[in-house]
Amino acid sequence: MRFVIMGSGGVGGYFGARLAEAGEDVTFIARGEHLAAMRERGLRVSSIKGDVALGKVKATDDPATLGEVDCVIVAVKAWQVREAAESIRPLVGPDTLVLPLENGVEAADILADVLGEAPVLEGLCGILAWREAPGHIRHAGVDPFIRFGERDNHSSARTARLKDVFDRVHGVSAEIPDDIRVAQWSKFLFICAMSGIGSITRAPIGVSRQLPETRALIQAMLEEIDQVARGHGVAFPADAVARAMQFIDAMPAESTSSMQRNIMAGEPSELESQNGAVVRLGRSVGVATPVHALVYAALLPQELAARGELPAAG
Repeated sequence: MRFVIMGSGGVGGYFGARLAEAGEDVTFIARGEHLAAMRERGLRVSSIKGDVALGKVKATDDPATLGEVDCVIVAVKAWQVREAAESIRPLVGPDTLVLPLENGVEAADILADVLGEAPVLEGLCGILAWREAPGHIRHAGVDPFIRFGERDNHSSARTARLKDVFDRVHGVSAEIPDDIRVAQWSKFLFICAMSGIGSITRAPIGVSRQLPETRALIQAMLEEIDQVARGHGVAFPADAVARAMQFIDAMPAESTSSMQRNIMAGEPSELESQNGAVVRLGRSVGVATPVHALVYAALLPQELAARGELPAAG
């Protein structure tokens, strides 16, 4: 299959590199120093599942030059999805799949709003990875997985074909869940709580999960997300919160979320698409989310400053 990776950081860089390693036709969309490094030296992945060194890769900053492809993997930050959707229009033909791998639960809705329902799948991934340097991805934790499916959960030949491709890729576990919304919200459950606690404490998960005070906050955030999900008709199992806490407890002690790393670096983050989304989605179904509201409010001034949108002090 012919793939385009829209967003070539930790997530896109890792999964794109694994696809290319397996012999798939992969083009990376990148910019700046990262693009220059890939054009000059290729792409390197340092991974707990085995390193990848691609001496030569296809990379560009202009999707319009590529023509229609089989699959676009959208791996930009959540707040960049609408802009990414507009830029990949030339890649999307009648048989193209568009697979979002963002942390939130709203990316597919945004993509479908721009591109139409037909090409868009629901998707998610699990990995602890980041761009360590231009042309270099570091995968430090979590056995990488990818889960996807049709938005209405029906079985299809196109998703089966995509899974067949990923099944031949080293270092990636692929699954088509029975209920993609449950899978998506299950991932959102733990990553949003982990992002929130890490961003307000500035501590790795190994610290915040063991202190009784911060562990109680994690528990409260998980319970709020659980209630919001159920309010939106997500068929969570009864032990969803317990499973999420087990996953958090199994994370490497030094783990941090990408949102936390962005916030600590003074960069724009996924605050609006994670803790902010819990507040907004909770309000829409009458579910109170006081802990997420506090986290969101506490981080909002820094988020606005990082975006150059902080109002002048009065």
